Amino acid sequence: MAIVETIPAPLDGERIDRVVAMITGASRTRVTDWLAEGLVQVNDKVITTRSRRIVEGDVVIVDIDPDLAPEPLVGEPDVDFTIVYVDDDLFVIDKPAGLVVHPGAGNATGTLVQGMLARYPEIAEVGEPSRPGVVHRLDKDTSGLMLMARTNEAQAELSGMLADHVIERRYLTLVWGNPQSGSGLVDAPIGRSAREPTKMVVSAQGKEARTRYTVLSMFTEPTKVALVECQLETGRTHQIRVHMAAIDHPIVGDDKYRGVRKDLDSPRMVLHSAVLEFDHPISGERLAFTSELPADLAAVIAQLKDDSPKAV
Repeated sequence: MAIVETIPAPLDGERIDRVVAMITGASRTRVTDWLAEGLVQVNDKVITTRSRRIVEGDVVIVDIDPDLAPEPLVGEPDVDFTIVYVDDDLFVIDKPAGLVVHPGAGNATGTLVQGMLARYPEIAEVGEPSRPGVVHRLDKDTSGLMLMARTNEAQAELSGMLADHVIERRYLTLVWGNPQSGSGLVDAPIGRSAREPTKMVVSAQGKEARTRYTVLSMFTEPTKVALVECQLETGRTHQIRVHMAAIDHPIVGDDKYRGVRKDLDSPRMVLHSAVLEFDHPISGERLAFTSELPADLAAVIAQLKDDSPKAV
């Protein structure tokens, strides 16, 4: 017995691999295998190309036993995080460091998504079952603002806005060294490392990635570091971390990308999602949110001597 779904309007134009993942709750890797094996049909025609776009009204058939699909996620009321904005369409979350956004390898429970499901169980029907409501992610050790969708329509719109680079996301970070330029653009494609699959690298075979940065303050004591604001123009995995390391200014405390040194102790990676601005996907109203540096990161910066004329 196969899984059969008729495509609603909010999913018009989506890729078949993403839709199948949403329908089944399976990983993209598993869906790719199903496509290659001829287990996915659209309107009774076998589809093997994962980038194939579907349209409203298409009938998608996944020829697997529905009992083999992953179990739906269960809400967990004890997950701690702050919702700074909510309406009928979306949420803005202020995520604490240490909280994983959605279940994955090694993190089956205790994630932000499971905490959200306890508060707003209706998001179980939004987006992919394995990551309901998720529009974009923050790394486990990154704190600050992120978006989640409350409806499929809002998620489709917000995902399109991210792809069109019209959602403004600015991060505060502390990097090693004093950059020679007060601002700049890192335009370098990012892909997964062949040697270490959990790491990302600048690679000609990677996907386009652009990060703008502005130096806010430079410090010389007890070591040379700089407070930098980074603005994402794309949203690749570990993008700011990879790009800052690529220009020889890795993020202080980042143990994956050369950011841990004896010169300065930090309880974690100094990376915080501080500003989020966008037009509401349904009403068009301009929304803007800010999040102050958490106390643990503010304490790291407080111990530094500022020699720059642009202190903040």
